[in-house]
Amino acid sequence: MAKNENKCPRGKLYCTNWLADIPGGFADFDMVEVQFKNTRKGFYKNSTNIPLEIGDMVAVEASPGHDIGQVTMVGDLVRLQMRKANVRPNAEVRRVFRKARPADLEKYEEAKAKENDTMIRSRKIAESLRLSMKIGDVEYQGDGNKAIFYYIADERVDFRQLIKVLAETFKVRIEMKQIGARQEAGRIGGIGPCGRPLCCASWMTNFVSVATSAARYQDISLNPQKLAGQCAKLKCCLNFEADTYVESIKRLPSKDIRLETADSTYFHFKTDIFKREITYSTDKSMAANLVTIDAARAFEIIAMNKAGEKPLSLKREGDDKDNAKKPLDILGDNDLTRFDKKKKKRKPKKDGNATGEKRPRQEGDTEKSEPRDTQKPRDRYSSREPKAAASAQADGQASDQKRQQRTNRPPKQGGQRQDGQRRQPRQQQANQGNMPQTGEGNNRKPRPQRQNPPKSDE
Repeated sequence: MAKNENKCPRGKLYCTNWLADIPGGFADFDMVEVQFKNTRKGFYKNSTNIPLEIGDMVAVEASPGHDIGQVTMVGDLVRLQMRKANVRPNAEVRRVFRKARPADLEKYEEAKAKENDTMIRSRKIAESLRLSMKIGDVEYQGDGNKAIFYYIADERVDFRQLIKVLAETFKVRIEMKQIGARQEAGRIGGIGPCGRPLCCASWMTNFVSVATSAARYQDISLNPQKLAGQCAKLKCCLNFEADTYVESIKRLPSKDIRLETADSTYFHFKTDIFKREITYSTDKSMAANLVTIDAARAFEIIAMNKAGEKPLSLKREGDDKDNAKKPLDILGDNDLTRFDKKKKKRKPKKDGNATGEKRPRQEGDTEKSEPRDTQKPRDRYSSREPKAAASAQADGQASDQKRQQRTNRPPKQGGQRQDGQRRQPRQQQANQGNMPQTGEGNNRKPRPQRQNPPKSDE
């Protein structure tokens, strides 16, 4: 293997030298393969026998001047590539001048840096001339004397005036090349709906026409939005498995064959190529009395019908497919709402609405709801905490008696008080506040915590 082989770009035009480890596979051959920008490459003759390796930058013959490219293949493998590309050995090929010099590489980098600005300006010029075309890419020659404009157009375009304007603007030789939408997508690149880089940008070098029949063979719905790629054309991947589906369909019964039974006639409805199962319907235009059988059973019934026999039913005796489990949904896990939390329904309360507020009592309500709200709490507290309830009641009685002794006020009756009785305790409290504090006055007993009330002084 050559030591500079790692310099070679790993693009879709890259070819592995599989003859490198084979004795005699890396034989001397005077032709080399040179790759330029994007998808352009060619075969050139090394007439001066320059020692070239994979990854070397070389100056090759162009019209006019010279071009700078990278060697991607040498040796006897070039002969096989030329045969694959239908290049005749006696065809006129251009030759390799020399290895690229530092001055050649510097001029090449300067020309390459102008490509983006040239493309933008050329698009504006084409728009000003009202030409129905789109300039997709611009490629300068290695010496900077020539520029190749790649354009896309649905119809034939007269770009003679455009060439004159471009030549006067950029002061270079102009060459126009028309490409398709697939080639443009391959140059731009991107990510397909499968999540991988576009096939046209990663490995495809030639494009085959894609027809809608490839989708029909694979039982794909004819939806233009799903069948079209980023180039607005049919996806190239439709042709990848079309031949396999065609071969599988040949081993299944024809869709035009009718199956005759003792009670009715069945027509083809759909076919599952993976499971080799066919579904038949009693109506030709709609789904009616659908019956699914395997391909072996279908061929068996077809042979019976050719012999003039009619089975009682499409299914075999003892073959109960109705009780079989339903097939699992392969795309069920790809549902967008699979991670959403399901909201639980709130159960409405019996004695209120959904918000928890009690509804007003109506005339039609029975009286049984009244003791439900009044008696239950009493029963709950009395049954669970009888001691706590008794102590709380005793504490309330003791506090009332102590308050009556301190204020010399009769107990409440009827909830009404007189003005004299109301002011007297305030005066007594004021007089008691001015009196000197003694030990007896400060010895106020705290609220008793025991169950038995204190004895009164009589």
